[in-house]
Amino acid sequence: MAKSIVALVGRPNVGKSTLFNRLIGEKMAIVSDIPGTTRDRLYSDCIWNGVAFTLIDTGGMEILAEHRIQSGEPIDVLSAGSTHYIREIRAQAEVAIRESDVIVFLTDVQAGQTAADEEVANVLRRASKPVIVAANKADNTQLWVEANEFYALGVGPVFPVSALNGRGTGDLLDEIVASLPQESPEDKEPDAIKIAIVGRPNVGKSSLLNKLLREERSIVSPIAGTTRDAIDTPLRWEGLDIVLIDTAGIRRRGKVEKGLEYYSVLRAMRAISRSDVVLLLVDATEGVTDQDAHIAGYILEEQKSVVVLVNKWDAIEKDSYTMSEYTEHVRQELKFLDYVPVLFISALTGQRVYQVIPTALEVEAERHTRMTTHQINKLIQDAIHQHSPPSIRGQRLKVYFVTQSKSIPPTFVFFVNDPELVHFGYQRFLENQIREAYSFRGTPLKLIFRAGQDRPYTQS
Repeated sequence: MAKSIVALVGRPNVGKSTLFNRLIGEKMAIVSDIPGTTRDRLYSDCIWNGVAFTLIDTGGMEILAEHRIQSGEPIDVLSAGSTHYIREIRAQAEVAIRESDVIVFLTDVQAGQTAADEEVANVLRRASKPVIVAANKADNTQLWVEANEFYALGVGPVFPVSALNGRGTGDLLDEIVASLPQESPEDKEPDAIKIAIVGRPNVGKSSLLNKLLREERSIVSPIAGTTRDAIDTPLRWEGLDIVLIDTAGIRRRGKVEKGLEYYSVLRAMRAISRSDVVLLLVDATEGVTDQDAHIAGYILEEQKSVVVLVNKWDAIEKDSYTMSEYTEHVRQELKFLDYVPVLFISALTGQRVYQVIPTALEVEAERHTRMTTHQINKLIQDAIHQHSPPSIRGQRLKVYFVTQSKSIPPTFVFFVNDPELVHFGYQRFLENQIREAYSFRGTPLKLIFRAGQDRPYTQS
């Protein structure tokens, strides 16, 4: 079951982003320590009392005055002053209802109820989703009492909070967790290998799905962003049960201008979290873009196995060196995914599409590889003898013992004298040594360093 989605909605300037940062426990400028994966975020995974969910800040959404391809009524944004403004807020609430599991409706105690608040409440009142009113900016006792006026909106329980100083946020989180949907037997994921197809809009995801299925199961359109849902398609492949997940295109935050497209990003992220293997499509005619690297970063954070598919290869003028040069381009732009296979395909003509599923299954099998304690310790011992750890502040890392604690993804625990002495470059060296011996093709490795007892097999 994918993580539940909790959306923060409300008019501008009620403190959505401030509350978002308070609840996730860090500033909005969230930066990965993996080169090439830094990006702005509209979401973050949260854990409260052992329960995990994804928190969404809808502050970055914009609804443009245009009709979009979408099941249901098109969004019509009026252009007249306050009416235009209220319609935009209403549209945000509507997409939040459609895609989230729990809605936190932010209001401003200091400003009191506004017409925009009432418009959102009108939408939420008809929703079948749990709604929690967070009456923000209740920064003193008097404002705390005045927060009760928002019960008049009639949408759900009211929790006074101060995103600025954190007051009341614990009670709010308790209510959020209590409102999350509980997993039922019907919600359990099928016992099949789940393969998600992801990429920027219009790189050929639906065309690839159709070619793999040899039938038109998904709408194919030259208009970027046609696929709005993550569509699951069961497939039997040489005796194995597979589920192919076709997703909407992913764009960078600054490009996600329409509310509907904004939430299609969430669907794609949810699909990635549900998958075992992710097929990352790249447009051969455009090369690897910054956004391709951003998408790869999403996949890597979820620790999923990956196959990079360079699509539209039929549109490239080639000579005998083209494929090797393009492979080098992919490796250069996606340096943190240098262990993944790269296939050059054409979803239009079917070129090498027959290799996609077998390669994905090969990569999925690598996720289950386990090394014995003797194998991994011997390997690391030889690696350290070959290349000693660098000295940091006059101290050198000592590795006492290594064990593979689990697979999916393969996870190795290093017991060391001081985890702070592990330099990122040396960690990469150790990972590369493991891969040279056991491949783990297309599959991320997780290396954990813990302070351990002194029984070294290495020397400083």
